[in-house]
Amino acid sequence: MNASERQKLEKHPLDVIDDVYEYAADGCSFAEIEARGGEGEWQRLKWAGMYAQKQAGYFMMRTKVPGGHLTPEQAAVIGEVASEFATAPEKFGGSEQNELWGDAYLDITTRQDVQMHWIRIEDVPEIWERYEAVGLTTVQGCGDSARNVLGCPAAGLDDHECFDAQPVVDAVSEYFTGNRAYANLPKKFKLTITGCTCDCAQSQINDLGLVPATTDLDGQAIYGFHARVGGGLSDGPRMASELDVFVRPEDAVEFCRAVAQTYKELGDRNNRGLCRLRYLVEQLGPETFERAVRDRCTVDLPPAGEGLTVGYRGDHVGVHAQKQAGLAYVGFNVVAGRMGGDEFTAAARAAREYGTDEASIRLATDQNFLLTHVPDAHVDDLLDEPFAREYRPDPGPFSRGAVGCTGDEFCNYALVETKRRTKRWARALDERIDVPDDVEVIRMHISGCSASCAQPQIADIGFRGETVALDTDGDGVEDEIVEGMDVGLGGSLGADNAFLDWIETAVPADAVVPALAELFDAYAAERRDGEPFYRWARRVENDRLREIARRGDAAVAEGVSAGD
Repeated sequence: MNASERQKLEKHPLDVIDDVYEYAADGCSFAEIEARGGEGEWQRLKWAGMYAQKQAGYFMMRTKVPGGHLTPEQAAVIGEVASEFATAPEKFGGSEQNELWGDAYLDITTRQDVQMHWIRIEDVPEIWERYEAVGLTTVQGCGDSARNVLGCPAAGLDDHECFDAQPVVDAVSEYFTGNRAYANLPKKFKLTITGCTCDCAQSQINDLGLVPATTDLDGQAIYGFHARVGGGLSDGPRMASELDVFVRPEDAVEFCRAVAQTYKELGDRNNRGLCRLRYLVEQLGPETFERAVRDRCTVDLPPAGEGLTVGYRGDHVGVHAQKQAGLAYVGFNVVAGRMGGDEFTAAARAAREYGTDEASIRLATDQNFLLTHVPDAHVDDLLDEPFAREYRPDPGPFSRGAVGCTGDEFCNYALVETKRRTKRWARALDERIDVPDDVEVIRMHISGCSASCAQPQIADIGFRGETVALDTDGDGVEDEIVEGMDVGLGGSLGADNAFLDWIETAVPADAVVPALAELFDAYAAERRDGEPFYRWARRVENDRLREIARRGDAAVAEGVSAGD
């Protein structure tokens, strides 16, 4: 049994909630927290949605948002909490800690969560009190349990959906949150549930995904779900496998419980590197895994019917007509997912001012957000708001597809800075590269390490942080260490899903933008019949892709701006 398992057996992880109140009341330092709770307390605090930041004495806090759905009241509270509590002390730069975002900002994540930094333990009870008043929680935002349940951010709005699955998202989230029986799994358990035909919630890379389907039961055609299991990224990426089951919406909670039970009983608890559900599915095989789930499920599971997923949409950026006549939703582009707490509060105010009583803020898996139920006559006024001009719904293709993880600014695992770099590179590429007119988005995902929080494996262009040793004076001796990237091309989800190929390793960061400029010149010259970039990158041999990209090194040597 590994150390994490021993620590979880010493005390139930959810008991840490009570500990937080005690630590806050006593104003405990990090040293005092460890002295009271032991080394394992840092792991258990994740069940409270809190990660120890690399800056000792401060936490990253993660707020769960099932399906990404927020009322304006909830969004306003999140923005206010960021403005008041996610503030850096003067010794770490204060209001000037970050030259692009300043202070008091929040991050929208690829799992429709909200993350904040610089949270002090003594402020957590007040944050929780404000959250509880509007139905928000940080419980199990992290830790070895069911994480935030993903859904389509346009659920209930879009003609692409077969049915609105948000009620199922809410029911499954409510079942697992605070459930002591399923709060100690071998490792994290990621779920996604959608009634949308475009798989906006990325079922192919989650532990468990429910996607729309139909079947005939007792002579009547009904809607429900097909199930995909064992998807995931990080080291050992795997696309999810289809099970031969049809899940009625009213049976979804029980089905998800049975999958969690199977994982709880059969998942590896010895090797932290092999304890994700995808390794269990790979080990048993999908058919054996399905039988294990059926054995533990208390409802009837008919065989699979007709799947209704037709592709992968990827984002909802732009102004879109809702299926409710006379209303629109607007998808705003937040490069790298970071925005000021005051800006998020302004978006909540705009939802109330310009939207109907049903208006909401929806977080998307590409780190963007939607504002819904806007009467057509109010759209122009909404787009004239200061936050809307900053997070415009008509960005360039690189900005539209840019995703960045937390990076070494706060994360102990990241090797490179990511948030600022993502925004700068996206803007530089939009200014510098003329992509074909029919290409609306280029997905560029930047992760600071191999953990894949920015999902680089499914991007057109994926980056993974590295350190690079350079010989700066040409004497054959490596005398400088700089930030760099592993570079991959050709990833996508959907009908032609594939993980990218890592074509180059340890590329100095300042060579990346010129390398991409060379690649896109070649793409524009060679693409066939509207071919998207990821298909072109798969068609071209990796050796030639490397050759093209390395022309960027010469450009850097000649003094061409690298956009970094």
